[in-house]
Amino acid sequence: MTRDASADRVEVADRPGETASRDGVRQITLPVTGMSCAACARTIERTLQGVSGVEAAGVNFATGLATVVFDPSVVKVPGLVEAVREAGYDVLPVRPSEGEAGEGGDVAEPAEPQAIADAQQAALEAEYRGLRTRLIVAAGCAVPVVAIAMAHLGFPGVNWIQLALVLPVVVYSGARFYRGALASLRHRNADMNTLIAVGTGAAFLYSTAVTVAPGFVMHGAAGLHGPPPVYYEVSATIITLVLLGRLLEARARTRTSDAIRRLIRLQPRTARVIRNGSEADVPIADVARGDTIIVRPGERIPVDGEVTEGVSAVDESMLTGESLPVDKTPGMIVFGGTMNQTGSFRFRATRIGRETALQQIIRLVQEAQARRAPIARLADAISGYFTPAVISVAVLTFVIWYDVLPPETRLATALVNFVAVMIIACPCAMGLATPTAILVGTGRGAEKGVLIRGGEILERAGRISTVVLDKTGTITQGRPEVTDVVPQPGSSWPAETLLQLAASAERVSEHPLGEAIVRAASQRNLALSEVSSFEAIPGEGLAAAVGRRRVLLGNARLMNRWHVDVHALGGEAERLTSTGRTVMFVAVGPGPDARTVTPAALAGPSLIGIIGLADTPRLESAAAIRRFKHMGLEVMVITGDNEPTARAIVAQVAPNGEVDRVIAGVLPDRKASEIAALQQAGKVVAMVGDGINDAPALAQADVGIAVGSGTDVAIEAADITLMRNDLGGVADAILLSRRTLGIIKQNLFWAFVYNVLGIPVAAGLLYPFTGWLLNPMVAADAMSFSSVSVLTNSLRLKRA
Repeated sequence: MTRDASADRVEVADRPGETASRDGVRQITLPVTGMSCAACARTIERTLQGVSGVEAAGVNFATGLATVVFDPSVVKVPGLVEAVREAGYDVLPVRPSEGEAGEGGDVAEPAEPQAIADAQQAALEAEYRGLRTRLIVAAGCAVPVVAIAMAHLGFPGVNWIQLALVLPVVVYSGARFYRGALASLRHRNADMNTLIAVGTGAAFLYSTAVTVAPGFVMHGAAGLHGPPPVYYEVSATIITLVLLGRLLEARARTRTSDAIRRLIRLQPRTARVIRNGSEADVPIADVARGDTIIVRPGERIPVDGEVTEGVSAVDESMLTGESLPVDKTPGMIVFGGTMNQTGSFRFRATRIGRETALQQIIRLVQEAQARRAPIARLADAISGYFTPAVISVAVLTFVIWYDVLPPETRLATALVNFVAVMIIACPCAMGLATPTAILVGTGRGAEKGVLIRGGEILERAGRISTVVLDKTGTITQGRPEVTDVVPQPGSSWPAETLLQLAASAERVSEHPLGEAIVRAASQRNLALSEVSSFEAIPGEGLAAAVGRRRVLLGNARLMNRWHVDVHALGGEAERLTSTGRTVMFVAVGPGPDARTVTPAALAGPSLIGIIGLADTPRLESAAAIRRFKHMGLEVMVITGDNEPTARAIVAQVAPNGEVDRVIAGVLPDRKASEIAALQQAGKVVAMVGDGINDAPALAQADVGIAVGSGTDVAIEAADITLMRNDLGGVADAILLSRRTLGIIKQNLFWAFVYNVLGIPVAAGLLYPFTGWLLNPMVAADAMSFSSVSVLTNSLRLKRA
């Protein structure tokens, strides 16, 4: 089935370039604080969507980012920030990009990813410190209260002592839960804070009433003998345990964002720029396009540019995942964030700021982490109804227990079970199940040069059944290479001399085949001769004067026109052609004094050999195709080349029939129709191409994968972009997607099972059969453990 473009717009971070590029519409990313669960994210999302001028809004709980598409003529950025704050949350003040000023507020857009990451990191560290302080206070006060309760101490004033100890726990340590619950109530919502606040609040208020007016409680509970029980330890312990869970969760969430922070730290903060004839270290934001920048050994390259002077080797593993360094000479491109290794060089800045490859990758990963998978929407929908349902179950539990038990125990038992249901049902694990796995999975992919556009793509990639490979530039190198040098039988021209002469004739040519011949001679360290005259003959080849010889180099038509006998090598030429080679004949004749090459001047040219050229397969292609088959995937090859050439290439990379089907001689529009036909047959199709010529097929496929297509068009065009020219990355992407989808399913399964099993137990369903009731403190501990276990399970992807 074809992806629906309109559906992609629902998630506002899907195609930010598309929405942001429309006239009068902007897209902004706001780092939000104060969220405690997925329900908080939905509250902010609905609030922003209700603001006039907002076209779409998406909030990701795991990343803490709200992405908003809005019309700045209707609503300004401060208005969006105010809407978030009115909902009971806050927006971090972020330094804007150079030249972007805020409009009356402390948040402006666009902000650099570094600024957002720094602000979020500072906020997370502050939150961690705050949680730790509140936990210390809560634990310090809760321990003596629990000791009193467990020892059943009943000395005079014991309840007042417990009240004094628990008051700081409720008023200070647990204040965030009550504030969150009130904010949700104002917006007619219910979330995790609601469950905690109602549960602990009920236990605390009841216990306070017993302490302040015990007679009233005893009067309301007929048949109660002795002082009524209090449950201060329930409130204190639950708040302490939930804070402990939040503290562990905050620590784990810092680890889920490690990948994006590592990417951001790759870019240096300063650059050594030549200005007014002298070197100066300037902030990276002050680098201008066209500046000349000096990079010394061991330094990171600050921005993208073109080498103008010097030679070095650069570690580009952050882009490609490939550990071997890449030699850089004048005229070659270098990328910001990569590490210079051996030599010093100068380069001219061509792309700065948000244009650099590193910043595009960071932006892509951030957007991918903000996009939810369809499986996450199911969890969101369930969570939206879950809290009201839990409150209803808790109230029903209280009513039933209060109604069926004897007067002397009904109030206490009903209250304990009510609190237990409220606490154990907190849907935090459910809200974390999907976004944390996507966060870690996309980050892990980025570290290995596999850029995945988000949760929806991860889910689709995990279900791929058929991989369709473009031939040219995907399976093959994408450029011709010399494969065969065959001298004329019985001639005095050895293969190396034949290649040397042909390369000398081609050295001034700009034809790709000529460049391949020159490149082959250079790789063999063959010295080339000077060319005194040169004539390109369109559609046939060339004629040139090399030293004291006249040289013809071209196809059979050129040889026929010059009456060169090719019969001796005709069979070999046919054999090479049948295997997908392009054959070039080489003929030589005398004439050292001629300045112009003409048929008359070139008397009696004779054939000295042939050169075979082909777009050769990449070294990794055969191994990658074998991996596809081992993964149970159907493999197909599609190309615009002729069928003999296509099958010749396939025979080299899949000698044992690993490719199930070859489709040759197709134009780009037919490639898309072939993909559609496979989808109609029920296959989930991945199209692998270069991201430009194969754009229609990439768009039609369930998952479009661009292999080694640079850093511009491919990043925007493909669902998955591989930063290295290796088909093995396609297998890596699919395996990572399968693993991530498996982790998400595990997380959701255990989160749902935990709640489905836990709520009936907390309500007392097992009591008539076993006499078991769930202590609210145990419920709080289990709830915290479930959230931490989901995060820990997701973090296993870091080792994928």
